[in-house]
Amino acid sequence: MLQLTELESLPEGFFALKNPRELHTLLPNPTLLHLEGRREPRLFISVLLHGNEDTGFFAIQQLLHKYQSQPLPRSLSVFFGNIEAATFGLRRLEGQPDYNRVWPSTELEDCEETHLMQQVTDIMASKGMFASIDVHNNTGKNPHYGCVNVLDNRSLQLARLFANIVVYFETPRGVQSMAMAQHCPAITIECGKPGVAHGVEHVLEFLDAALHLQELPDHPLPAHDINIYQTVARVTLPENHTFSFNDPAADIHLLPALDQYNFSELPAGTAFASTTHPTARLHAWDDENVEVGEHFFTRDHSSIRLKQALMPAMLTLDEIIIRQDCLCYLMKRLPLDSAP
Repeated sequence: MLQLTELESLPEGFFALKNPRELHTLLPNPTLLHLEGRREPRLFISVLLHGNEDTGFFAIQQLLHKYQSQPLPRSLSVFFGNIEAATFGLRRLEGQPDYNRVWPSTELEDCEETHLMQQVTDIMASKGMFASIDVHNNTGKNPHYGCVNVLDNRSLQLARLFANIVVYFETPRGVQSMAMAQHCPAITIECGKPGVAHGVEHVLEFLDAALHLQELPDHPLPAHDINIYQTVARVTLPENHTFSFNDPAADIHLLPALDQYNFSELPAGTAFASTTHPTARLHAWDDENVEVGEHFFTRDHSSIRLKQALMPAMLTLDEIIIRQDCLCYLMKRLPLDSAP
């Protein structure tokens, strides 16, 4: 049975761990670590909701090592999520739900994981939170950026502290940042590919800065200081068709360098894939989970192309991730005056 472990101090040997694959030797269960600091309320950080995304783990390891012999500037709670999947270097194990789709407001059915995340949310809400940060990696080529689910000034200020690119999204539901946004400013940070030293350095610097904040300003950001994009669709491959970047026998052939499109404003007519199969196409899902692919893609003979000018994010060349999650998200620029 899935159980939550709560700790008030770091287990001995934490700083000697070489990577998240070894974390289970100290923390066999999803673990919520509470550490006291000079200031309250506490900062909440979640890492390893996807077991193959290691930047958050390394950044936390280095952050806590820095404060090993001195008080934290602010109390801190850290949630180590899918430790079991991290042991195998996988996003999630076969049969597991996605740990970033099972938080309160999820559309998934009740399961051990939804109960666990409700427990974490309730514990943190009772303690009080200054802010919440969920740390993630991408599998494709993406700049570092922040994500928000609520367009309020304090959340945007926190996201801007990490990067000047911010993505506002309402789906998928059941993500950590959406659950915590009911209690405090909450963001997700996307830190590029795992295993990159620069990503760890950037996240470490950001988390340290967040710990030192006395408050989050509640005034609007200057328009020239931030670029906000809103997701309008999530793109998937149909289950009844095969796809590949390099297998000529597949029904749908995705462009081999597709992830070069990430965060580029693409004109209508940009090619994404080709196919000779009469019914093969790309699916796109709106915020109500309605399939609206015909609004975003068109078939031009054997080519599948964008129907309108849009910007993709999180395009990946990892075929497993595409099946488990999606091919990408499509976005449009959101004027800053759309925020309060």
